[in-house]
Amino acid sequence: MQDIRILVADDEEKMRRVIRIYLQKEGYRVEEARDGKEALEKIKASSFSLILLDVMMPAIDGWTVCREVRKNASLPVIMLTARGEEYDKLFGFELGVDDYITKPFSPREMVARIKAVLRRSKEDKRNENTVKIDVLEIRPMSKQAFLENKELTLTPKEFELLYFFARNQEHVYSREQLLNKVWGYDFIGDLRTVDTHVKQLREKLGKYKKYICTVWGTGYKFRNDQ
Repeated sequence: MQDIRILVADDEEKMRRVIRIYLQKEGYRVEEARDGKEALEKIKASSFSLILLDVMMPAIDGWTVCREVRKNASLPVIMLTARGEEYDKLFGFELGVDDYITKPFSPREMVARIKAVLRRSKEDKRNENTVKIDVLEIRPMSKQAFLENKELTLTPKEFELLYFFARNQEHVYSREQLLNKVWGYDFIGDLRTVDTHVKQLREKLGKYKKYICTVWGTGYKFRNDQ
């Protein structure tokens, strides 16, 4: 694990210290940033395996840092915040956030979530093969999807959801399973998140929206019978 480097960006010194202690116990190397500006400087200067990013920071806030990171990298990002409203979570996922931890949190839970995100990121890299299904082409390396040779404008989570469906054709997944597989952790109480993303994805697929089929009473599956 010594090759795993994590950047902890939080303006609270006590919070950074607690996080650093627990992560170092797991064998991770830890760098710290006191605000968003310092976080971006360190991200540009070094390579990290994951970023723990506080939402409310001076100079540059966490949302802005995440947005800048997503312009150039698929680096895993976990947001830390004292706010827990569903809107904030959905907003974060639209930016490409991999997980969302609300303060105060259990250090053990934090470590478990970090391991889950790192594991999923590793699995994604192993499966980075272009998927072609009729008029649909998905390129995971560049995070692009094309329909009839025209690029679809997808949010990061919409892309991940479409890619997951396409790699698992004809398999039926419940909302809970999709949250676990695509969002990467237990998101109990917010099952509407899946429905919202499926609805948005279908709208963007247009006449090919039937690729994503509803299995009543169970969940969704990808069906290739256009």
